[in-house]
Amino acid sequence: MTGDYYTGQLLVATPALTDSNFARGVVLVLDHDHDGALGVLVNRPSELPVTSVLAQWSDLVCPPDVLFHGGPVATDSALALAEVPADGEAEPLGWRRLHGHLGLVDLDTPPELLAGGIRAMRMFAGYAGWSPGQLEAEVKEGGWYVVDAEPGDAFTTDPEGLWRRVLRRQPDELALVATFPEDPSLN
Repeated sequence: MTGDYYTGQLLVATPALTDSNFARGVVLVLDHDHDGALGVLVNRPSELPVTSVLAQWSDLVCPPDVLFHGGPVATDSALALAEVPADGEAEPLGWRRLHGHLGLVDLDTPPELLAGGIRAMRMFAGYAGWSPGQLEAEVKEGGWYVVDAEPGDAFTTDPEGLWRRVLRRQPDELALVATFPEDPSLN
């Protein structure tokens, strides 16, 4: 991490974060700098198949092949996140690197130009956005844990279980948070 910027890391909602948009959410931070932050919720699949909204891309998305709720901002627009193979191979046309092997796909690019150049792809409706200093304040107030992302987190085949899995792999007391009940009043 450079300074207090979280690009490429995961924001994992703490149990104290009860906002329905983010409760038990896992956000992959796509961009974070002095102008603010942008990310997508990687554990919020919808029931809407990609074929019903972006059929031309359906062969390239990884399972589950549904549109994901990326966040509460611009929910009427789509964003495609894709992973390219290891370094040394040419970057596909229509793909822009964000961090490591992850980048955004220009959905105006013909899908066949990316077909052999990406390893995994996921579609998101909307995104999560923070104004300058807002995310840092939310982290400081205890709304988010900031943890390292692992390969595959953004493209997991079990997105609903990601919150617990990410917490479970953390060191010390943070791993115990994975056992926190969804409704503590029923405990």
